[in-house]
Amino acid sequence: MTEAFEADALVRIAEALERIAPAPMQAPDFDAAEAYVWHVAPDRLEPVARVNRIDMSLLVGVDRSRDTLVANTRQFAEGLPANNALLWGSRGMGKSSLVKAVHAAVRAEGHDVKLVELQREDLPTVGRLMNVLRAADARFILFCDDLSFGHDDEHYKSLKAVLDGGVEGRPDNVVLYATSNRRHLMPRDMIENERSSAINPSEAVEEKVSLSDRFGLWLGFHPCSQDDYLAMIRGYCAEYGVKIDDDTLWAEAIEWQATRGSRSGRVAWQYFTDLAGRQGVALP
Repeated sequence: MTEAFEADALVRIAEALERIAPAPMQAPDFDAAEAYVWHVAPDRLEPVARVNRIDMSLLVGVDRSRDTLVANTRQFAEGLPANNALLWGSRGMGKSSLVKAVHAAVRAEGHDVKLVELQREDLPTVGRLMNVLRAADARFILFCDDLSFGHDDEHYKSLKAVLDGGVEGRPDNVVLYATSNRRHLMPRDMIENERSSAINPSEAVEEKVSLSDRFGLWLGFHPCSQDDYLAMIRGYCAEYGVKIDDDTLWAEAIEWQATRGSRSGRVAWQYFTDLAGRQGVALP
């Protein structure tokens, strides 16, 4: 009787574990949307009904980076070799906006490329995501915004093998675009500390900065000039039908940047949003 009881208990335990175990992820219908966001617990790709982006013509002062990224993305969309890209530099200068705008531009040429956003905190699951994308009959831009790592952050190791190392490597139908305020993705003081305190400084630093070396394209974004700043606002006004004379625009826009303590595409958009609101112009 004891043996029968124990066997029955084991069956019930096994059934309970099966009920609470997450079901294997089902790949989504990739014809349902042009962009997806990766979520975990449970793993899933959520379709994005409408991508938050602006037209590429409204991005001012990034012509060289724009042309380079468009060419690389077009090569990838056509099944040709293409590089992973790291867009680094000044905050608010349109790094993430450019990735989304380039995606739209290449799709407008007739290439059915999907955009998949991966949050930095979910990097340890990137291997599982790659397995899903590898099996799909589609091409994907894997987009990680604001990528950076701290002193005790081990997430970067999850990404290194995916970029171009490991046994499987990066799937042929996936390219990675990441944005960061740091060229080497690590804080400067972290790199300097490694140099001063490690037993073998060169090896310690190499371990930390080699991640950025695995991006074939480095596209730098630098602070914009005052002329570019004003041209950005003028472009927004023309695009959305906001009327304002040059003298008023110059005075208000310069005062706005002074109160923010910086001048960038983000600050230009924030001023324009305020201007459109004051004039009663709705933005999409």
